[in-house]
Amino acid sequence: MRAKELIIYKHLEDGRLLEDMEWLMDHYGDDYYNKEDKEALFYECVHGLLDMAGHHGFYGNLWHCYLTNLLVNNENSYSMSCEIKGAVAGTINQAVLHDIAIFKEFFDFDFGPVCEELGTEVFAWVQDYESSSEKSKVYNARIRDRICTLAVKFKEDKTAEEMKDSLTQFYKEYGVGKYGLHKSFRIEHRNGGAVIVPIKNIAHVHLEDMIGYEIPKQKLTENTEAFVNGRRANNCLLYGDAGTGKSSSIKAIANEYYDRGLRIIEVYKHQFQDLNDVIGQIKNRNYKFIIYMDDLSFEDFEIEYKYLKAVIEGGLEKKPDNVLIYATSNRRHLVREKFSDKEDRRDDLHSGDTVQEKLSLVSRFGVTIYFGAPSPKEFKEIVCMLAKRNHIHMEEEKLLAGANKWELSHGGLSGRTAQQFIDHLLGTGKEEI
Repeated sequence: MRAKELIIYKHLEDGRLLEDMEWLMDHYGDDYYNKEDKEALFYECVHGLLDMAGHHGFYGNLWHCYLTNLLVNNENSYSMSCEIKGAVAGTINQAVLHDIAIFKEFFDFDFGPVCEELGTEVFAWVQDYESSSEKSKVYNARIRDRICTLAVKFKEDKTAEEMKDSLTQFYKEYGVGKYGLHKSFRIEHRNGGAVIVPIKNIAHVHLEDMIGYEIPKQKLTENTEAFVNGRRANNCLLYGDAGTGKSSSIKAIANEYYDRGLRIIEVYKHQFQDLNDVIGQIKNRNYKFIIYMDDLSFEDFEIEYKYLKAVIEGGLEKKPDNVLIYATSNRRHLVREKFSDKEDRRDDLHSGDTVQEKLSLVSRFGVTIYFGAPSPKEFKEIVCMLAKRNHIHMEEEKLLAGANKWELSHGGLSGRTAQQFIDHLLGTGKEEI
């Protein structure tokens, strides 16, 4: 086998299993090596494939799934050029075809003689594996299924050229690596730097699931649509009452526009000093990134907002065209203001400048969208619609009376309160009353 000859796909994450399997393919019949050692290595490889299946949720031919997973996660000059855009021209295609021909040899390898030489049939378990769980700790079910399907397609491809075309099409549809295979991300500090890591489970919220708020949803959709289509778009501030769907709207657009290359990176207030580092890691990728800040507000003694101001607009380096900032807040003016800011001039000779500095942050969001608490009538409509969606069979009069009683002691009129009331009915088994 020729893994050492790989050129573009040279550095493979989780490639140790490939190295061990390649050694067995080359030396399984070599009497120079102890048979017990070869058997032990073989069983270790089978263990690795089964462990991967439990972690990733893979099924079918696990060896092929493993190889496919290596290819769809390898971020190299070719795969990153093809993500979202598709096939590229140039000499690099010859180098990639050389590498794919090597991978095809791994796909087509017959393990029958290996099993016969080592006197074991356990490899049959990983060649037609039935998963005991539909969940994956790494991917959402859709991406996991697509990788398993691509593994089957690779085996069906007759030539390395066909296999390369199948892989390139995957890069175009889904992208490559963590940005291609995940919708949303958070920031962690590792080895002294900011690292962007996937959020592996994001709520499957869609804008049509949110009752009411048609005008705010339309404004958010129009701005995001322009951004995804490569047109000019603005940073967005979603503000208003608690529980009105601001954060849910962000999750909804992450689901809505994922297939079109949109990714969400959640950043917390204490991480604002890492924003330039984060933007530096994503500015040359073919995806569109929304840096998302939830429940954003600042006390008057906090200075983190100055980092944010510089990143949004005002620093020497221009913010990349593939990056926008979306924030949610219960405050319209983000930075807390006090009467003393306007009235006490004894300590600050230019108090007006102080006020303007605090107000200037919100002005850097080109689009501001208000989410207000629903009226009593709108609250009732939300409750009735949620009850219908959750198949709750209850007289409307009793349903609304219970909802009114619930909201009085659980935060007032809001979509969140309505959902919590419905969850209460489902949890207590009272949905049939």
